Amino acid sequence: MELALHFMNFTLPGGSKALGPTLAATAQAAEESGCSTFTMMDHWFQMEQFAPAQDPMMEGYTSLGFVAGKTERITLSLMVTGVTYRHPGLLAKVVTTLDVVSGGRAMLGIGAAWYEREHRALGVPFPPIAERFERLEETLQICLQMWSGEEGPYEGSHYKLARTLNSPQPLSRPHPPIMIGGGGERKTLRLVAKYADACNLFPSPEVAHKLDVLRAHCEREGRDYGAIEKTATSAVNAETKPAQLLEALRGLHDLGFTATYLSIRATEPLPVLEMLGADVIPEISGW
Repeated sequence: MELALHFMNFTLPGGSKALGPTLAATAQAAEESGCSTFTMMDHWFQMEQFAPAQDPMMEGYTSLGFVAGKTERITLSLMVTGVTYRHPGLLAKVVTTLDVVSGGRAMLGIGAAWYEREHRALGVPFPPIAERFERLEETLQICLQMWSGEEGPYEGSHYKLARTLNSPQPLSRPHPPIMIGGGGERKTLRLVAKYADACNLFPSPEVAHKLDVLRAHCEREGRDYGAIEKTATSAVNAETKPAQLLEALRGLHDLGFTATYLSIRATEPLPVLEMLGADVIPEISGW
């Protein structure tokens, strides 16, 4: 099993001047500790479930480009890109650029978007949820077409591209991995089965049922369920004990999960990473 680090707290000692150095140091420490992936949020306002909306929030892809220059091996992604935030043709170019400058370490994490407040505040259209899922499927199709080298047009209900030129192409082969976040049984998990290399779920009491739903979608789509990486999200803080975390990770592993994205909910993430590198990652690496 693998651990990935999700960086989500930008309210740090030292204020804005500390953000760049702390982000770099945290990503480097995550890489050195053995974390497989480094992710950030794709938001413009801080999530209100976590902190006040006016708390600091960094733009995700700009931040990952910075992190790419500070690391060498760790996979880089947003957890997850909202489909409404960027035109799909531009999103494909953004992720391609991250993949190229990082030496082939980009992943596209994507979902249907949900944070209406930040859309309304900054003047970004926020369509009804049914339309957002339609746009999500078209975005997946456009990204895959652009990453295939096909330069022809794309004609969808919401997006029409005259020429899907994408030069340079990503270094990742056959393309940057695609992760779809969310556990919606009728739409999200169907899109996972049809298009994605990985899913990301919350470890709720229904998570085993969600996996059964995904398996059924894979059967209908003619997709190998085993080929889709199953990942989950969780959180740790300065008080988290290794034994407590290992117990939770063992439960996820037994369900078939191969990676867990941990958000460190502490203003000083490095001591938590030291604990993970010393007491958790060596234990789970053989699972």
